[in-house]
Amino acid sequence: QVQLVESGGGLVQAGGSLRLSCAASGRTFNRYAMGWFRQAPGKEREFVAAIRWSGSSTYYTDSVKGRFTISRDNAKNTVYLQMNSLKPEDTAVYYCAARSDSYYYINVGEYDYWGQGTQVTVSS
Repeated sequence: QVQLVESGGGLVQAGGSLRLSCAASGRTFNRYAMGWFRQAPGKEREFVAAIRWSGSSTYYTDSVKGRFTISRDNAKNTVYLQMNSLKPEDTAVYYCAARSDSYYYINVGEYDYWGQGTQVTVSS
C-alpha cells in the first residue's frame, strides 16, 4: 500500500512555471513506477508524464514535451513535475499515480494508487 499526496498547484499566468510535488508513504517507494495525469472539466483523465522506479527513463505526452520535466528523489519518497511555459490548455486537476513495477506506464488503468489531485489554473 502507498498513499500519495500532491501539492504545488495554483494559479499562474500563461508563460509561467509551477512545480508539483507528490509525496508517497511507504518504505518501498523506489520500487514504484510513477506517473502524472491531468483531468480538465468535462474531459477524461489523460497521461502527462511517467518515470521508471530508478529514474533512468522518462516519457511524456507530446503536448508537454520540452516544457514539463518529471523527476524523482527516492530518498525523499517524492516525485516532481516541473512545468514551464504554461498554457491555458494546461489548466486541469493534476494527479500523481503509482504502480509497483520497474517500468513506466501511460494508461490510467495501469496504475494502482492515486493521489487526491491538485488544481493548476493557467490564465491567459
